[in-house]
Amino acid sequence: MHDTGTGSTGSTGSGSTAQPSRRTVLAATAGVTTALVAAGPSYAADAQDDRSLRALVSRMTLEEKVGQLFVMRVYGHSATSPDQADIDANLKEIGVRTAAELIAKYRVGGIIYFAWAHNTREPHQIAALSDGIQKASLELPRGLPVLISTDQEHGIVARVGRPATLFPGAMAVGAGGSRSDARTLGRIAGAELRAMGIRQDYSPVADVNVNPANPVIGVRSFGADPRAVAALVAAEVAGYQGSGVAATAKHFPGHGDTNVDSHTGFPTITHSRELWERLDAPPFRAAIAAGIDSIMTAHLMVPALDDSGDPATLSRPILTGILRERLGYDGVVVTDSLGMEGVRTKYGDARVPVLALKAGVDQLLNPPDLDLAWNAVRTAVRNGELTEARLDESLLRILRLKAKLGLFRAPYVGQGGVDRTVGTRAHLKAADRIAERTTTLLVNEGRLLPLSRRRYPKVLVVGADPASPSGTTGPPTGVLAAALTELGFTATALSTGTAPSAATIARAVAAARDADAVVAATYNVTAGSSQKTLVEQLVATGRPVVAVAVRNPYDVAQLTSVPACLATYSWTDVELRAAARVIAGRVKPRGKLPVPVQRADDPEQVLYAIGYGLSY
Repeated sequence: MHDTGTGSTGSTGSGSTAQPSRRTVLAATAGVTTALVAAGPSYAADAQDDRSLRALVSRMTLEEKVGQLFVMRVYGHSATSPDQADIDANLKEIGVRTAAELIAKYRVGGIIYFAWAHNTREPHQIAALSDGIQKASLELPRGLPVLISTDQEHGIVARVGRPATLFPGAMAVGAGGSRSDARTLGRIAGAELRAMGIRQDYSPVADVNVNPANPVIGVRSFGADPRAVAALVAAEVAGYQGSGVAATAKHFPGHGDTNVDSHTGFPTITHSRELWERLDAPPFRAAIAAGIDSIMTAHLMVPALDDSGDPATLSRPILTGILRERLGYDGVVVTDSLGMEGVRTKYGDARVPVLALKAGVDQLLNPPDLDLAWNAVRTAVRNGELTEARLDESLLRILRLKAKLGLFRAPYVGQGGVDRTVGTRAHLKAADRIAERTTTLLVNEGRLLPLSRRRYPKVLVVGADPASPSGTTGPPTGVLAAALTELGFTATALSTGTAPSAATIARAVAAARDADAVVAATYNVTAGSSQKTLVEQLVATGRPVVAVAVRNPYDVAQLTSVPACLATYSWTDVELRAAARVIAGRVKPRGKLPVPVQRADDPEQVLYAIGYGLSY
């Protein structure tokens, strides 16, 4: 994210190639996609072209079919010339050196980008990597375009960072409550992803977060009201897909009511069938009604829907019985990462991909051992456990999606779209305006806010500085202090961390005595948290303290002594800058809680209900 490319049209240096001409593209896919290319933009709905896709499938080898079902990670910023450290990582984990070798060996149908895999340094490099991946695949015999995906939820989960436009996350959008803003977010974010060659986004999160202790969803959810979540999911889907990017509702059948992280454990959802229908199903129904292109499965057990003890990802009653037959969904079903503990607990890594296909899955995402998984699927077909016809069903769904997204017609993106689209002033301004409508004011005793520059010119910003979400500036205290200084205050930052020591608290209290007011950024405050002690001791100085809950809004229940408290739902730059404008009175707070906040001393009692929020 911090590296920058050359920004030149056609090439970004190391290992990248100029955008191939249309002639090259057509030559590379000759004999396979000619009918699709000739059909033009409207072919996706045409029966003639479905016949073309079926004919394409009929000419594929078993190995090519198996490969198309996998979506795999690969290290490196270039498809052919990654850094040596990335070559080493690829050899260790996948047995290939580069993305091009991965495609040639396994014929994978999809590749997923991660920041930690060094795929997403900056927009021009990402576009060049995408084009390099497409070129590597299309130059193979019977080569097919690759469906490139990523997790770009915005808020706390984003794989592509600055200078691309970063928006508030789902719970912040839930606090804004605007379908129009959700649609705008999807439209702009989708246009930027498409310009970089990313055609499938694993967003929006359709989970209804009703458990404040949820360690994995939380602020990634639009909220706790299923109808409100459903409306925002549908709006974001319309935005993304209107920009030509496949949206992905996740995590079916619903990951919102668990206190176990499926990355590291195997959660169980204890909802009755009736409660599931009322609480978890509506956002997925809305996504399907909106024409969602893909749905991601959850690695968790829902005994009321399937009492076998299998995770939903491997459950035929859930994926085929409910999702396909009951809800009428016939789009692409993609697993959550097969490297997560929730799907690996009961069966070995060789059984998981086979069982997922038998359950009704189409795309197998990021297996820990691709060679093992790929061979397991091929063996299952050869020994009759899976039929080739079953593979063909999934292949057709995947190819239909690639066709719908224009990948047969125009697989390459070049550099021009990056310059025209990614991180433009208009897009960045739209993100700022949306963020301003999400900031939620929960406490404002004595009308402390908006903070007067004349009365409180010198501001100390203290608090938690969790690692900055992908591609944002950070740390939060620094971003808040810089934003307040731009707004006319003299603000200084003092990072105190998520677990400040007694010495750190003493240093902050001493610094507060030299300030006129204090802004304290809090992060997941608990009853025994030393963050709570810090805030209480700051309040005891007599200086006015403004708490900014930079992740979960539930912090306010623990901060009973503060005269003012805001919730931002994330600590990305766009949300922190919006909070600074609210503190300074440049904009009025408009956000409303999308989740209830329970009392800290009596969780059965609601302190602030859904829809609560103050203004000036």
